[in-house]
Amino acid sequence: MHSFQELTIQFGEHFAKEHFPEKPKKLYDAASHILKIGGKRIRPILALMGNELFDTIHPDAYQVGTAVELFHNFTLVHDDLMDKAPLRRNQPTVHTLYGDTAAILAGDVMLINVYEYLNKVQPQYKQKLLAAFNKAAIEVCEGQQIDMDFEEMEPEHVQYDDYVNMIALKTSVLLAASLKMGAIIGGGSEYNQEHLYQFGKNVGIAFQIQDDFLDAFGDPEKFGKQQGGDILVNKKTFLLLKALELCNGTQRSKLKELLATNPEDKVAQVLELFHDCQIDQWAEKEKERFHDLALEHLEKIAVLSARKQPLIELADFLLKREH
Repeated sequence: MHSFQELTIQFGEHFAKEHFPEKPKKLYDAASHILKIGGKRIRPILALMGNELFDTIHPDAYQVGTAVELFHNFTLVHDDLMDKAPLRRNQPTVHTLYGDTAAILAGDVMLINVYEYLNKVQPQYKQKLLAAFNKAAIEVCEGQQIDMDFEEMEPEHVQYDDYVNMIALKTSVLLAASLKMGAIIGGGSEYNQEHLYQFGKNVGIAFQIQDDFLDAFGDPEKFGKQQGGDILVNKKTFLLLKALELCNGTQRSKLKELLATNPEDKVAQVLELFHDCQIDQWAEKEKERFHDLALEHLEKIAVLSARKQPLIELADFLLKREH
């Protein structure tokens, strides 16, 4: 069994190549840019780990890993364009450097290449892999649209459970599907595949809670982003929605006033309200709740406990990270 760190190195060596031809230069430079600025490569590593949970890692797991990493980066290119975001991983976004048209086309060509890699796997499980991937890809699009719909709504009109569902679609299902596709390659039963999928889905929700928490309360030097960036743009997060639910009337009125204005100390004032409402403590407990749900599903998978240890360690790492 390999650790997440070991597989990160192995996949990094596999992925570190030119994925696109040279011309048209603007198109393929734009597509290559998002890949070259790095990232955690979590999804492809999950595909490898899903495979190794049941059997020795097969070369097809690297094809799937490459496909899901390209798809993930495709979504980032288009998300940044929709959000008009200037930076991604502390580097200029694709549309900022190359323009909107090139960013759209770069995302499109990345998506097409996803299927080029998926078509390279062995035929006996290709259809199952495609079905699992297509389901996740559609749900990611659905989650992004719901997120965009939420942007047009006042925060108090967004229900917490609806937000959790949006995050599950936008973020978690691709993590879960990566694990499931690895399990398909490794020969895991449908029963085991489903519990592994649910493990990944719940880890993904907890991962987003941690991401929201770090944006508000993390060390910006470690997190790599401006502290309170979500607060400055009134982004609907786990923290904001729960604060509107838990704060008393006076606190809620103050929070809504801050959402409607942009004082110089807006971040500091909102964070003070979050502390007063104990939102930081709630976030830790909510993160642990989804973490525990994930581990319950992992426990039900019918393999030796020792084979599950890398996934347990990965979940702990993702949810205790500071960046």
